[in-house]
Amino acid sequence: MAQLWQGRASKAVDSRVNDFNSSIRFDARMIEQDIQGSMVHSAMLGRQGIISARDVEDIHKGLQGILEDLHSGALEIDPAAEDVHTFVEQTLTARVGDAGKRLHTGRSRNDQVALDLRLNLREASRHLQGQIKELIETLCTQAEKSAGYVMPGYTHLQRAQPVTFGHQLMAYAWMLLRDLGRLQDATGRMDAECPLGSGALAG
Repeated sequence: MAQLWQGRASKAVDSRVNDFNSSIRFDARMIEQDIQGSMVHSAMLGRQGIISARDVEDIHKGLQGILEDLHSGALEIDPAAEDVHTFVEQTLTARVGDAGKRLHTGRSRNDQVALDLRLNLREASRHLQGQIKELIETLCTQAEKSAGYVMPGYTHLQRAQPVTFGHQLMAYAWMLLRDLGRLQDATGRMDAECPLGSGALAG
């Protein structure tokens, strides 16, 4: 896969430089969010009359096809790609032609990265919240069953006061509830604030 900046070099770039510059190992996990953001961006370009309705249709079909092929295993992310954004754009252009080249019109890579990270973190946060809720429910259920089981409570590694195993479990449930609240606060910020618009520097 061609590198974005390869044309600046008169000789082949050392593989160690490519490895240093490549982020595909880390950002491949954001490919669904990258495609989602690109679909919305292309729709905006169409609404503003910057690209044609036919281009928007071709881009959407191409991006949806990439996503479906990734899910089915018919397409794999090329580890030689510099990053996930390059992989998506080059794969799209290979499939739909010049329309794919117009996708990045009016969009900074900085904005694209910020959006992908925001969407990915929001999804991960919501998934983690669901898991924490399940764990809290399990702890509460077990705490109720263990309300009569007496055990020693420790301070400074020494037995201090009698507590119940149910109380011990509820201590962790309350800790997790606070963590859940922090995640909910963070997710609320992700929903309320849009990272787009700064471009490469000042909009």
